[in-house]
Amino acid sequence: MSVKLDFSTLDLMDALDLAILIEDEARDRYSFFAEQIGRRDVVDAASVFESMAINEDKHGRQLADRRQELFGDKPMRVNKTAIFDVEAPEFGAPRWNMSPLKAFQLALVSEEKAYGFYDEAIKHVKDPGVHQLFTELRDEETEHVRLVMDAIATLPPGSDVDVEDQDD
Repeated sequence: MSVKLDFSTLDLMDALDLAILIEDEARDRYSFFAEQIGRRDVVDAASVFESMAINEDKHGRQLADRRQELFGDKPMRVNKTAIFDVEAPEFGAPRWNMSPLKAFQLALVSEEKAYGFYDEAIKHVKDPGVHQLFTELRDEETEHVRLVMDAIATLPPGSDVDVEDQDD
């Protein structure tokens, strides 16, 4: 269960920590899905989830580096209860036989969800540094949406077909 955040009270350190937690949760969820589904082909649902996990990890590391530069080793004051399912796909969403297209569509919904989170948060932020960071993150989510849509557009024929049960 997520805790209702009061964005008006966030300072820049809290905002960075929140963003890092969001990226980490999305990375972990995508990694879990990739493991759960397992690789069967070069372009399959698991490969989609693996690539999304790599992207979320990269973004999280960039945010963590920025936080380290600004605030050193100061301990976090926000925790995971504040961000459950902000960007991460829902736990029950993937299926073992889902097509690459459906995996990318799931990722697209997740990126759009993250955009919506930051867009809504911006309306309540009072700190100028937090406002700038959340605007930057929202705009990056716009870019992530575009990247996923571009990936969908380049999928080979048959990418919309779920994998058939191999035991039949």
